[in-house]
Amino acid sequence: MSTQSDPALPADGYGATAAKVTESAPVVTATGAPADRGVALKAVNLTLSFGPRAVLSGIDTEIRRGAVTALIGPTGSGKTTLLRTFNRMNDKVSTYKHSGDVLLDERSIWHPGVDLISLRRRVGMLFQRPNPFPMSIIDNVVAGTRAHKMVGRAGLKQVAEEHLTEVGLWGAVKDRLKDSPFRLSGGQQQLLCLARALAIKPEILLLDEPTSALDPNATESIEKLIRRLTPDITVIIVTHNMQQAARVSDRTMFLNQGRLVEHGDTKQVFENPAEEETARYVQGRFG
Repeated sequence: MSTQSDPALPADGYGATAAKVTESAPVVTATGAPADRGVALKAVNLTLSFGPRAVLSGIDTEIRRGAVTALIGPTGSGKTTLLRTFNRMNDKVSTYKHSGDVLLDERSIWHPGVDLISLRRRVGMLFQRPNPFPMSIIDNVVAGTRAHKMVGRAGLKQVAEEHLTEVGLWGAVKDRLKDSPFRLSGGQQQLLCLARALAIKPEILLLDEPTSALDPNATESIEKLIRRLTPDITVIIVTHNMQQAARVSDRTMFLNQGRLVEHGDTKQVFENPAEEETARYVQGRFG
């Protein structure tokens, strides 16, 4: 059974962290907007485990609102586990457990009063590989909007057009909205899934290596969109591509061997890391 802090108590205690969290003068996001707009998510002495093995231990950090944060680190360092914890996607894994807390707007995401469906509307997710639903293109886009009753039936096509346009897919599919999404290319399917995620108007968007299976053109389209989403949406992206992290993110977290080693402005982490361990990784001298 998962262990956590008493949800009835205020989560104002912070454990010491071994990670180097570097602060600097206010910076701007990839879109030029001020990055320091407060905290969207906060991890407090967070430990994540599967069975007896801790994947991540003692994580204390904050995710800035309205910025793009990249999670980097070698395979097995806990990046995806941490990402999936932010909207409780790990909850149904039988061996998964956590201690410590994650705060969304200063409230525990595990508080008994938190509705899981509402949480996942606020904290959306795009997976590594496209996962269209077995329904038409238009129904894919509006599935969440319909489920959450965000607009009336008459407004669904407008929602679909708005978000397919947002991801650059409208021109390719506007005459085939009733077609199966599985007739689209892999890159188009990923853009469709991104449109579906954006249609429910999340406050935070989690991206788990969203371009790892895509060609360079589709990758460029998604990276451009990520930059346009901020500061309206907080984005957290897991990537193994150091160039991508440097291109799209404002902040970077480096995870290794179950630890948060360093978290700071992306330019600083890549050009002047505070830890030698980080320097070795970002410069390709790791291992």
